[in-house]
Amino acid sequence: MNQATQDTELQAQLARIAPLRAAIGQAIVGQEDVVEQLLIGLLAGGHCLLEGVPGLGKTLLVRTLGQALELRFRRVQFTPDLMPSDILGTEILEEDHGTGHRSFKFQPGPVFTNLLLADELNRTPPKTQAALLEAMQEKTVSYAGVTHVLPAPFFVLATQNPLEQAGTYPLPEAQLDRFLLHVRVDYPSESEERDIIEQTTGSKSAKVPQVMHGEDVLALQARVREVHLGADLLDWITRLVRASRPLPGASADVMNWVKWGAGPRAGQSLVLAAKARALLHGRFAATREDVVALAAPVLRHRLLLSFAAEAEQKTADDVVASLLRSVPLGG
Repeated sequence: MNQATQDTELQAQLARIAPLRAAIGQAIVGQEDVVEQLLIGLLAGGHCLLEGVPGLGKTLLVRTLGQALELRFRRVQFTPDLMPSDILGTEILEEDHGTGHRSFKFQPGPVFTNLLLADELNRTPPKTQAALLEAMQEKTVSYAGVTHVLPAPFFVLATQNPLEQAGTYPLPEAQLDRFLLHVRVDYPSESEERDIIEQTTGSKSAKVPQVMHGEDVLALQARVREVHLGADLLDWITRLVRASRPLPGASADVMNWVKWGAGPRAGQSLVLAAKARALLHGRFAATREDVVALAAPVLRHRLLLSFAAEAEQKTADDVVASLLRSVPLGG
């Protein structure tokens, strides 16, 4: 394939992104940053953890994304009594009525889909959390010695409610690290909230057109890996991640506020997310702006804050802002 053909194919792939945003916008009012971060997670081939109070449209957003992408969508409400087999699947005993022969057959669970909304993941016990996170990482499910491959693309959006923490099972830091991005869903503005109320209480419902297929998503995911990221930017990302660790030579803010810093997977995630954002904006080279825009979503769930930070009411986003100020791009 010559260069001209490759360029034409790339432009055709990029041209599908704008209609995708427009299709999502027909059902979702505002939340541009949230939509962009979810698309970045999808294109980068990672998974997203959404945090926000109930009623902000998280389920609608994921369902809308699935409709616009023409992908299979499943939603699982995580509860304290949910078992791993409830999401992964189980074996059932089948009988051939002609021969009377009985055999076990694997019945796939809801995880066998393209888009999975894991609602209130912190409501279910660690055993079930670990089963889902293992499937997210390996993109396979092993049952009775047989490995079953999950559909591609496979994208998990897990939500957790920052309120009502009684009876929850917070995800350990090592498991949070499996998520590419931690997306914060905030309250809409007054005008956006008015539009939401008007749109959802009338007789007409928004119809979301299908503008992209699963094959298109897989092709864009492959393109993300080809996006250029310069050596100076890679050096800066490496220094940012290393600077988040409270080791000798770290900044005063990190030493005071951070108990445990980000690991190497944070650097990998920041590179992939920056590349995906560049592609989403029609560029084939990542820039400093891409890194700055995604530093907080990539790092906020990978930093374990100290008691001093909690006492001073400092958040992980405050630490990220301090890192961006104290670690210069030029070294």
